[in-house]
Amino acid sequence: MWMGIDLGTQSVRAVVAGDSGEILGSGSAPLTGRRDGVRHEQRPLDWWTAVCAAARQALRDCPAPRALAVCATSGTVLLGDREGRPLTPGVMYDDGRAVAEAARAGAPPSWALPKVMWLLREYGGGAGGAVRVMHQADLVLARLAGTPLPTDSSHALKTGYDLERDEWPRRRFGKLGLPDGLFPDVVRPGTRIGEVGRAAAEETGIPAGTPVVAGMTDGCAAQLASGSLTVGSWNSVLGTTLVLKGVTSSPVEDPAGVVYNHRAPDGSWLPGGASGAGGGALTAAFRDADPARLDALARDREPARVVAYPLVATGERFPFVAPEATGFLLGEPASDAEHWLALLTGVGLVERLCLDYLDLLGAQSYGRLTFTGGAVRSGYWSRLRADILGRPVYIPQYSEPALGMAVLAAYGAGEERSLQRAAGRMVRLRHVLRPHPARTAWYTEPYLALVDELERRGWLPGPVAAHARTRTEQP
Repeated sequence: MWMGIDLGTQSVRAVVAGDSGEILGSGSAPLTGRRDGVRHEQRPLDWWTAVCAAARQALRDCPAPRALAVCATSGTVLLGDREGRPLTPGVMYDDGRAVAEAARAGAPPSWALPKVMWLLREYGGGAGGAVRVMHQADLVLARLAGTPLPTDSSHALKTGYDLERDEWPRRRFGKLGLPDGLFPDVVRPGTRIGEVGRAAAEETGIPAGTPVVAGMTDGCAAQLASGSLTVGSWNSVLGTTLVLKGVTSSPVEDPAGVVYNHRAPDGSWLPGGASGAGGGALTAAFRDADPARLDALARDREPARVVAYPLVATGERFPFVAPEATGFLLGEPASDAEHWLALLTGVGLVERLCLDYLDLLGAQSYGRLTFTGGAVRSGYWSRLRADILGRPVYIPQYSEPALGMAVLAAYGAGEERSLQRAAGRMVRLRHVLRPHPARTAWYTEPYLALVDELERRGWLPGPVAAHARTRTEQP
């Protein structure tokens, strides 16, 4: 039995999976935060409270796990003390306040490094090296073990960790005024780093002594859960926001810094990017809606007459960087169903633009494409996205990042020689969606309209827009 814990934006999810990938237990607990313009914070101790509740639910009717791993949102960070206690709020991945710090650091505002600089300015750096940088997962790991544990290189990436040299760039940090001792030790994902302590065992129901394996970010975790671990394969994770992750034999170089490269436990590269567009735009526009009912109404109104750019909050980070970007509609929906369809379609159009951008960078991108994330619960939306992209899509039976962490826990505990073999044993496919050529053709015009408008507003660079247009003329 293997446990995976996923700290998302709106909830914590825990699963216990068997050796063949069957889900034997699951649990969840909600999370809330504070949003105010570009500000987005959560209380770190709320993460731990939710982990305790989700873990107890997951273990209610199944045996104890042999190991566990934790994933969390990429770029969420806080400051803590030497004992792993939080000293600041958790500044979430899409918080946009660190604009000045981002310019100094040469990194997007969504990355953790500018947020660390902002936190030090707002809350102070403490004395004697007492303050430590903590990623979202680090807070939970410290609570599980009863002491701070090393972070993993996946969560550390957006804090500036150099994956090719496997070290913190201390000279660069010194130029930014970041003191020695601020950053945690780093290990590769899949490394055994500790075990569950007695106090945490009482709160979570996870037996004391259970091995803890270093995890990965939620986007990487979803990629593990998809089974897309061969070179050229990609996984599209759609929940509140949209994340694309692929596998390449070497890092994908992006002068604009839009695409970043994680490192897999086996040493291969996992390039990708995270867009601010996604299902959060549906929640914002239709807070009390019945998604299934609106899906049924939208199906009869295809193709969308209104073009939407469904950005959840201010600022975009993939497939372009534009801190001032906001969502918009081209046209006026005549009904809720038309508005719903425009948002669903808009996410698919952004997804297509992301893949076109990866192609422009020379990424290997014609392997298997999988869909994971909360959006796959809508069969209609998955089919719509496949039509917009014009390529076959594979849907895993279980598509949760928490399952990806269960796969990583099995690998880290030495159950399999390779992560790919562990995923091959534990990931099950549900079905394959094949695009309808006639419906794919419907979306060329709205796609070009979106590309034109993004370029007109000065957000999408001209060469990216030109490549996207060229790709519509290719098979």
